[in-house]
Amino acid sequence: MTVATTAAQEIQVGERLVRVSSPDKPYFPERGLTKLDVVNYFLSVGDGILRALRDRPTMLERWPRGVFEGAKVATRQTNKGDAFYQKRLPAGAPDWVRTAHITFPSGRTADEVAPSELAVVIWAANLGTLRFHPWPVSKGDVERPDQLRIDLDPMPGVDFAQVVPVAHEVRTFLAELGLEGFPKTTGGRGIHVYVSIEPRWSFGECRRAVLALGREMQRRLPDLVTTTWWRDQRERPVFVDYNQMARDHTMTSAYSIRPTPAALVSAPLEWSELDDARPEDFDVLSMPGRFADRGDPHAGLDGRRYSLEPLLERADAEGLESPPER
Repeated sequence: MTVATTAAQEIQVGERLVRVSSPDKPYFPERGLTKLDVVNYFLSVGDGILRALRDRPTMLERWPRGVFEGAKVATRQTNKGDAFYQKRLPAGAPDWVRTAHITFPSGRTADEVAPSELAVVIWAANLGTLRFHPWPVSKGDVERPDQLRIDLDPMPGVDFAQVVPVAHEVRTFLAELGLEGFPKTTGGRGIHVYVSIEPRWSFGECRRAVLALGREMQRRLPDLVTTTWWRDQRERPVFVDYNQMARDHTMTSAYSIRPTPAALVSAPLEWSELDDARPEDFDVLSMPGRFADRGDPHAGLDGRRYSLEPLLERADAEGLESPPER
């Protein structure tokens, strides 16, 4: 691996000067992308990624050595790796990095980064953060989600195009209930659909709502959709992962970078784009131009907050209990 030699740079981000150390350090060597390229990417989509993260407790997925063949992510068991997840505010963080105090299902607590300005995103990128994992809550009320997140998860061997019809049916069903969903790619083969909701319901109720939606998709698309939790028992290609609404489960934010050699990104889309879209269309090099030309398709996500009652009424009618956390 090439050793970075360029001196640190200071970048003006709003009112802040953010230091970027080793700016020429290879981060995606197969694409010729450096740490500075990653920083510039996040600057180019700044309004979009800040909209996705603003004031939300956010776990940082850090790849300080970049992405290379054989890189491994540290786990609780090994505590060793080339990359790791950081739930707590890193030591030495600037005093302008805001946090949110949260409690994990285990009862342990943490002060997680809650980005309030773009400088926080760039500071995190300097630490090697490629993917941001925000909670579906605001730091003002960390007990009540204000986003319903629907994860359409393809089984192994299932491509993105097979997930698209499910996403369209999700949109149709939501519209029937008076709700509006906003789709995005995951950076992989799946699709996420977000619905902005009133922060009135618990995580358990939100999971029950997504399970009710998943059951309806299973009825409408019986050859495509499953809500069966155990992977080895799933006989259909797309799993509606209701447990992504469990407490302390997070999903990759819009505009995050997937840590694979291609440097693909999680791309917000218009519904009209979905049929022709492919995950490989959206990467660190192509997204800045797209964002400059078209702006953020999720700009209206928080324009209206919806009631969860229509989905919970469906859950009640089916006698669905809140599913156990996995």
